[in-house]
Amino acid sequence: MVQSLWNGAWIAALATGAVVIALILWAAVFHRKRRAKAELPPQVRYNLPIEMLYTLIPLVMVSVFFYFTARDSEVLSKVDGDATVKVKVEAFQWSWRFTTTTDGKTLQPVAGTPVSDYKQGPQLVLPVNKKVEFDLSTDDVIHSFWVPEFLFKRDVIPGIPEGNPGRKFQITTLNKPGTYAGRCAELCGVDHSRMLFSVKLVSQQEFDQYIATHQAGSAQ
Repeated sequence: MVQSLWNGAWIAALATGAVVIALILWAAVFHRKRRAKAELPPQVRYNLPIEMLYTLIPLVMVSVFFYFTARDSEVLSKVDGDATVKVKVEAFQWSWRFTTTTDGKTLQPVAGTPVSDYKQGPQLVLPVNKKVEFDLSTDDVIHSFWVPEFLFKRDVIPGIPEGNPGRKFQITTLNKPGTYAGRCAELCGVDHSRMLFSVKLVSQQEFDQYIATHQAGSAQ
């Protein structure tokens, strides 16, 4: 959905740019000064049809962009509450703490420190092809939870109480196992650039094994 919205915006922007460039070239070629002593062409002060045209077309374009953006934003912000995997994300200067709950089992929190390589930061392990619900919170400044491959980013704002829908979002994880980089996308202080983490997507079997060894209270 995000990719479709982005592609549509690019197509519209490129089409608009092409029309503008074509009009500039047309004006430059067909209305150029042809003789050294030629008089300036007559100046037109008002042209109501043209003025209506360049007023209405941008209005229609903005309205179309607004409609599709509002429609997709509503879907992307929807939280069904039926996700089998839920992750509490706590952002702090300058790292993350992840606490995963699945099938009534709470796993040991994973916390990190500022790092220069996302692979050295805290790692969130999730199963592929699963709906995951995230609950974001912070006690200091505004942060932003961003995994580029998820095509989604959400600000983490202090002061929002637990249970508020504004703290939550859901996403269906990718279908390709692998390790993906994550970062804070909101300038939050001196070590903002080192506020890195990773998300590891694994098969359901591997995730079950991970649960068995990382359940809260279990021995490592």
